[in-house]
Amino acid sequence: MKKLVNISELSKTLNLVDPSTKKPLNHVLRYWEKEFKIIRPQIINNRRYYSPKQVEIIKMIKFLLKNKGLTISGAKVLIKSSINKLDDSDTLSLKADYYKKSLKAKSKSLLDKLNSIKNYGQKNSS
Repeated sequence: MKKLVNISELSKTLNLVDPSTKKPLNHVLRYWEKEFKIIRPQIINNRRYYSPKQVEIIKMIKFLLKNKGLTISGAKVLIKSSINKLDDSDTLSLKADYYKKSLKAKSKSLLDKLNSIKNYGQKNSS
């Protein structure tokens, strides 16, 4: 069974959090839902839940808007275009850039875990 993520968890995962109050900025995701028809959460008991595939799409949208500085209309064009589906292997493409960033973050997380396991139980040399 696929794990569904609620809107607050997704906001925190994407770091869409108000810096002063530490509350998730769920309104941003709801706005993106209105703008991008590709985002369709499951609504259960009046709460939004996102599948892993939807989470990846939303991560791509956040990357295009926040990291690459595209406008909403620019991101829509890029997501709708068939070129976007074919450019995974082009090292200069935006989608490839997104995957590079994603892989870099995952590999750093794994390296941190490996280092913490490696250092577990060792005496401090200070």
